[in-house]
Amino acid sequence: MTLLDTNVLIYASARGSRHHDWARRIIAEAASTEGASINAVCLAEICVGEADPATAADRIRGWGIEILDVPAAAADACAAAYRRYREGRMRQSGKDSPRTPLPDFFIGAHAQIMGWTLATADTSRIRTYFPNVRLAAP
Repeated sequence: MTLLDTNVLIYASARGSRHHDWARRIIAEAASTEGASINAVCLAEICVGEADPATAADRIRGWGIEILDVPAAAADACAAAYRRYREGRMRQSGKDSPRTPLPDFFIGAHAQIMGWTLATADTSRIRTYFPNVRLAAP
């Protein structure tokens, strides 16, 4: 299974995007082989930018992408990675971060505990906090 980061769906939808062709290719390849999925966190991020959020899930499923819940087992990995992020940010800049983990941490933890490839164009945070996650990137 390939878990798709939100940016993959955004790039696939934006014809002028520099990663448009890559995003469409990665979705098609994953959907036709081991499977393509997003989780509820990605769906929420997509719905925020949609004119009609009620149709977003159907459109995504129409691309052959499965929509999954975030497993409860991902909570520990998400929290540990986010704690390291917050501590590092405070050390480097003196700035605090929100106490609730950012979406990338839920997505990275989901891929990590399932042993799935994560397709994303934003690799730096995943490589830093989830170094064992296989990445598919442009």
